[in-house]
Amino acid sequence: MSDTDNDKPKLGMRAPLGLKRTVETGKVKQSFSHGRSNTVVVEVKRRRVLGPQSGDAQPQQAEAAPPPPPAAPAPAPRPAAPAPRPAVSNETPQERQTRLLREAEEQRMNALEEGRRREERERAEAAEAEARRLEERARAEAEAAKAPKEEPKAPEPAPAPVAAPTPAPAPAPAPAPAPKPAPQPVTLQLDPSLPAPRRFTPVQRPEIPKPQPKPEPQRQEREASTPAPAASAAPSPSRPAPTGGLPPRRGPEPARPSRDRKGDDRRQSGKLTVNRALGGDDGARARSLAALKRAREKEHRRSYGGPREPQAKQVRDVVVPEAITVQELANRMAEKGADLVKALFKMGMPVTVNQTIDQDTAELLVTEFGHNIQRVSESDVDIAVDTSEDPADQLQPRPPVVTIMGHVDHGKTSLLDALRGTDVVKGEAGGITQHIGAYQVTLKDKSKVTFLDTPGHEAFTEMRARGANVTDIVVLVVAANDGLMPQTIEAINHTKAAGVPMIVAINKIDLDSANPQRVRERLLEHEVIVEEMGGETQDVEVSALKKIGLDQLIEKIQLQAELLDLKANPDRAAEGTVIEAKLDKGRGPVATILVNRGTLKVGDVFVVGAESGKVRALVDDKGRQVKEAGPAMPVEVLGLSGVPMAGDPLQVVENEARAREVAEYRAGVIQQKRTTNAPASLESMFSALKEKQAQEYPVVVKADTQGTVEAIVGALNKISTDDIKVRILHSGVGGITESDVTLAGASGAPIIGFNVRANAKAREIAERNKVALKYYDVIYDLTDEIRAGMAGQLGPEAFETVVGRAEIKEVFSAGKHGKAAGLLVTDGVIRKALKARITREDVIIYSGEIASLRRFKDDVAEVRAGLECGVTFSQNFTDIKAGDYLETFEVELRERTL
Repeated sequence: MSDTDNDKPKLGMRAPLGLKRTVETGKVKQSFSHGRSNTVVVEVKRRRVLGPQSGDAQPQQAEAAPPPPPAAPAPAPRPAAPAPRPAVSNETPQERQTRLLREAEEQRMNALEEGRRREERERAEAAEAEARRLEERARAEAEAAKAPKEEPKAPEPAPAPVAAPTPAPAPAPAPAPAPKPAPQPVTLQLDPSLPAPRRFTPVQRPEIPKPQPKPEPQRQEREASTPAPAASAAPSPSRPAPTGGLPPRRGPEPARPSRDRKGDDRRQSGKLTVNRALGGDDGARARSLAALKRAREKEHRRSYGGPREPQAKQVRDVVVPEAITVQELANRMAEKGADLVKALFKMGMPVTVNQTIDQDTAELLVTEFGHNIQRVSESDVDIAVDTSEDPADQLQPRPPVVTIMGHVDHGKTSLLDALRGTDVVKGEAGGITQHIGAYQVTLKDKSKVTFLDTPGHEAFTEMRARGANVTDIVVLVVAANDGLMPQTIEAINHTKAAGVPMIVAINKIDLDSANPQRVRERLLEHEVIVEEMGGETQDVEVSALKKIGLDQLIEKIQLQAELLDLKANPDRAAEGTVIEAKLDKGRGPVATILVNRGTLKVGDVFVVGAESGKVRALVDDKGRQVKEAGPAMPVEVLGLSGVPMAGDPLQVVENEARAREVAEYRAGVIQQKRTTNAPASLESMFSALKEKQAQEYPVVVKADTQGTVEAIVGALNKISTDDIKVRILHSGVGGITESDVTLAGASGAPIIGFNVRANAKAREIAERNKVALKYYDVIYDLTDEIRAGMAGQLGPEAFETVVGRAEIKEVFSAGKHGKAAGLLVTDGVIRKALKARITREDVIIYSGEIASLRRFKDDVAEVRAGLECGVTFSQNFTDIKAGDYLETFEVELRERTL
C-alpha cells in the first residue's frame, strides 16, 4: 500500500502519535458460507523504544564514557537528546505539538527519576560510611583492650576516607566523584525528608525482603578491587547502583529478578507518582487513620497497665414483661441475638430474633446467661389502692360522714333539709330523691358533719351500697306510720355488710297514725336492738316537718363520732371516691368527690377509674369555689377527660403522662372484659340458642348522672323475660345528641331521656328518621312504660280452648276424590268452621278446619256429645282411617303482661 492510501482515514485506523508509525494497517478479506465475504482492517502495533534497552549496549557506553573531572560533584550527565528525526511528510501541526509536549514530559520525568536515584544513592553511601565508621571504632576498642600497655589508637577514624572512600582502580561502570573537603564527622540523625518515626508502632518499619541478585561480571570485579567493610551495614529499601557517573539514562543496575517472583515490589519502585513527586518520601505506603488509631490505643494499653486482662462478665438485672422478642431480650441482656437463638435451638425451640417468646422461656435464657430477672406485667402499670396507715403523729381529727338511708317517701331528704336549713325536696321530681346528694353542715358549736343523701327507690340499690361503703355512720330513717319496708330492710343489710354503726331515726311522729313502738319491735326481726330494749343501737324520734328531735339526733351523731375517734392525714396526696358523676353542658364532665384522706388542691393531676384529668376548679355543696378540699369534704371536681363511673376511686399522681398511662391501661382492661367471649360449653350454647329465640327490645338510655344511668339499666334488665329481653344499645350521661339519634334510627329503638332533652339538630333528625324520643323524670314511670312497650312488641298471647272430641268410626267416599268421616261425638260439641286436629296414636296428622258438618244428609251447625255425624275437612284432606280421633278447639287472644 502507498503512503497516499494510508493518509486517508480508514475504519479502525488511529492517527499516529509519534515520529515513527507504531501502527501498520492492512486489510484481510474473510469468506463465509453462502457466498458471503467481509473485509477487516488489521492493525500491527510495534513497541515504541525511547532509549537503549539492550544489555550489551550498556557496558559499551559505560566503558566509552570519559571520567568526570575530579573537582565537581555535579550530577551525572543526562543522556544526550536524540537527534532530530526527519520530519514525516504526513505529520500535522496538531501531531507535531503533541509530539513535542510528549518529549518535554519524558525529559521532565527522566530528570525527576535521576534526581530520585541520586538521593537514594547518597543516602546509601551515608549509611555505608556510618556503618564502616562504627565497625572501625569497634575494632579499635577491641585492639585497645587486648594491648592495654600500648598507646591506644584514636577512636575516631580519619574523616576523609569516611566521607568519600576512594574506589579501587578496577574497571567500573562509572568512576566515583572527587572527594569533598574535609567534612565534620558524620553522626546518625533523622533524615528531614523522611516522615517522623512512629513511637506507637510496636515493630520496626517493615522492609521488603529482597533476594540477592547474581552479580554481573563488572560488579564482581569492582567489589573484588574495593574493600567491603560495609557488608554488615543495614540494607536499604532499594539498593542503588555504585557511586560514579551515570551512563545516559538508566545506569548499570543489578540484574532484575525474574517477573514471576512474588513479594518483590521493585517493579513499582521505578514509577513516579504525585505523592512521590510532592512528598519526596521513599515510596512507603501511608498507614490509614484506623490503623493509626489502633496503634495508639495499643500503645496506650501497653504504657498503662500492660496487656488488657479479660474483664469479668457483668451481671445485669433484666426486666422481662409477659411477652418479649428475642432481639429485645438480647438488647436488655447486652448479649448477641445469635447467642440467644443458638441457646433456644438447643432447648428445642427453632425461633428467630424477631419472634416473641413468653416470660417463662425468657427466664430460662436470662438465668442461663447468668443474669437476674425481674418479672413485670401489664398490670404493674396500674396504681394499687394504698391501704397503708399513716403515722399517728400526722393524723388530725376530721368530720364524720353520715349517710341517710331508708325506704322511699319516708322523709330522708326532708330530715336532711331540716338539718341544713334548706329545701331540697322541692327540686326533686315526684318528691323522691334519685341522686346521691353530698352536703357539709356546720353545727352550732362550729363542728362539721358531712351528710350523704341516698335514694330510697328499689332501682337505686347500687347507690345505697356505695353510700354505706364510704360512710362512718348510717342514719336509718323509718316512718312511724309505715313501719319497715323492703328498702328499709335492704338498707339494714347494706349497713351490716359495711360494718358501720347505725342510728335509727323514727320520723313522722307528729302524725296521728304514728306508732314508734311497733317500729322498734319490727326491728328486732332483723337483729337491730335499740337502747330502750337493751341493745346498743341508738334511736331517736324526730319530725322533719315540725323540726322535733333534731338536736337529739345531732347529739347522738356527735357522740357516735367521738367514740369512733375519726382522724385522717391532710398532708399527703389526696384519695377520694366518686359519689356521683354527670356531664354538664357548660362545664363538661363533673364528678362529686368525697375526699377520704389527704388534701385535693386545684392543679392536682389525678386518675379516677378509666379517666384522668387535672383539677381546674373545686366547687362545694353551696356552689362556692374553693382552693382545696380536706378529708371528709364533698366537692365537685371539674377538669376530667370523661365521665367516670360512680364509686370509682380517685388518686392523685405525679404528672399527666403517668395519669394517661394508668387511664389507658384501665380502659383497655374494661374493653377486653366487654369483648372477650366466655369459653364455650353446652350450657352456654343452649343459653345462646335460647337468647336468639327471644325477641329483643333495643333502647338508648341517656340520663343526667352516672348513677342514674346505672340504676335505669339495672331496672330495665330486670324487666326482661324469656320471651323478650331489653338490649341496651348505648347508655351515657348528658343530653341527647345527633349520634344517639342516628344509632337509635339504625335499629328502630326508642331513646329514653331521664332529666335530659335533645338539642334542636337531634330533634330534626329524629323527626326525619321517625325515632321515638321519650322523656322521664321519675324512674317508676319509665319502667312502667318500657314494660308496656315490650309487652306490645310481643303481641297478644294465644290461648287454646278444646270445644269437643269425637272418634272416627267409618270413612265414606264424598264426590270423585274426597272422603268423609263418620264420627261419634264423645265429649263437648262439634261445630262447623272450628279449627280441628286429627290424631292417630296420639300423633297429630292433620291440623285445619271443618269444611262441612252433616247429620242424616242435612247440614247442621253443631252436633252434641253422644250423637253421630259426618264431616269433611278443608284442603281436601283424605288420609282418614277408622280409629282416628278428632279434636276441635277455639283460639283466644289475650294481651300480654310482663
